[in-house]
Order: sequence, then C-alpha cells, then structure tokens
Amino acid sequence: MAEYVELYIDQGADFSITIELNDDNTNLPQNTDGYIVTSQLRKSLLSANASANLECYVDDAANGIIRLSLDSANTANLRPGNYFFDVRTYYDDITSRLIEGVVFVTYGITK
Repeated sequence: MAEYVELYIDQGADFSITIELNDDNTNLPQNTDGYIVTSQLRKSLLSANASANLECYVDDAANGIIRLSLDSANTANLRPGNYFFDVRTYYDDITSRLIEGVVFVTYGITK
C-alpha cells in the first residue's frame, strides 16, 4: 500500500523534495538502480488530464533517494488549492505506486 504524504508548493517558486525509499521487509534503503519514476498532479481524482508532471530523478540509487521537482514557470501555472498526486516506479515490468497524497498550492503574491 502506498504511503500517504502531504506536500506544499508555493505558486511561482521552484519546488523540490527528496524522498528516501526503504524496503518494507528489511527497512533498509531500497536500491532503485534501473528504476523509472513518474509523478503527476491532478485537480481531482477523476481529472482526465494532469495539471502538472513532476520531474523525477533517482539521485542516489544505492540508497533509494529520489527527487521530485517543478520549476517556477510550472508552479506559476498551477491554480492555488488542493491537488492529488502519486509517485509510481517502473522496474523489470513491475509498476508500483509508492506514495500518494495531497499537494497544497499556496498563493503567490509577487508577480
């Protein structure tokens, strides 16, 4: 089952978060060598189109460290409010949903 997480993004600002993935059985870092990681924001669970595609990087495969980010140009296009997101991995023909949750986009005042 995916872990529930709440994230906050400031509209018009760069966003980046690092996540450490651990193996559920051993509680040791999960080796993510060869993994493809994807993540999207959607305004509702029924939205046909993504509001944004988060850029996903495997920063340290041996220690299970991945990074999700959006640059300021992309966060500026998000309307303030709540979004749903998840993080999926693809490895060896297996798809896993590791993280799910809500993203709160806060108003940007300075333009």
